[in-house]
Amino acid sequence: MEDANVALILKEIAYIKEHMIDMDRILTDEELIMLKEAEKEFVDGKTIKLEDIERNSE
Repeated sequence: MEDANVALILKEIAYIKEHMIDMDRILTDEELIMLKEAEKEFVDGKTIKLEDIERNSE
């Protein structure tokens, strides 16, 4: 009986994990605007890659 309960609990936990929303992946309206601005700046060549900054600081 105990093994059946443990198996059921583990099954329920797996289901919850699979269907949980990662709140860090949800952007606010303000964050969406900032992201679009950053993407535009990147396309326009107005940004610097982190790799380039790290390379120059060595």
